[in-house]
Amino acid sequence: MLFKWSIILTIHRFRWAGVLLVLLITSFKLKSQSLKTEQGLQKDEQGKYIHYEVVENRAPGDSLMNRAVTFFSLKKLDVKQSVDGLLKGTGKLIISKTAFVLTHPSGEIRYNWLFETKKGKYRFWLTDFLFIPYQRDRYGNFVPSTTRGIALETNPGKLNSGEWSSCVNETGRQSAALAAEFKEYLSASQKAKPFHEPDRPVSTRSW
Repeated sequence: MLFKWSIILTIHRFRWAGVLLVLLITSFKLKSQSLKTEQGLQKDEQGKYIHYEVVENRAPGDSLMNRAVTFFSLKKLDVKQSVDGLLKGTGKLIISKTAFVLTHPSGEIRYNWLFETKKGKYRFWLTDFLFIPYQRDRYGNFVPSTTRGIALETNPGKLNSGEWSSCVNETGRQSAALAAEFKEYLSASQKAKPFHEPDRPVSTRSW
């Protein structure tokens, strides 16, 4: 009998050890992801978060613009094109939250995506990030709890600072992933041009 209980206790210990290992691995991944994306977003002249890039490309401006419009449509962005050649799209990113190894959407980030061409290069930037929290409806679906977003630059206070920081980092990660996909779609061979120094605000006034 004692031998049987010893086996049972050993099995339970292995199970708890497995659970703790999963939690540690998940925590390590989230921490690593947070460190990698901490610099994903920078700030412009107005102190707003922005993902901004200038890319050298010899393709004709019209061709780039057409491909950009197609890309926006594929990503289901609401597309608006101004008369001066500035393409604007509005979209959203889903922000997820992990608790006890379970993941569910905690909200969405709405943003503006602008694109412009110039001789031999183009630029694009994602900005005006607004966070809209989710809540469960009566059917168990996660839906926006409000129509008014919270600017990503908002100071959340001490109570929500950790969760808000994770939201900013995840926005930076997804923005960088979208940017990489966009550049690849526009041209198979291109070279991003460093446009600003890391510790200085991003300037969009001249390019």
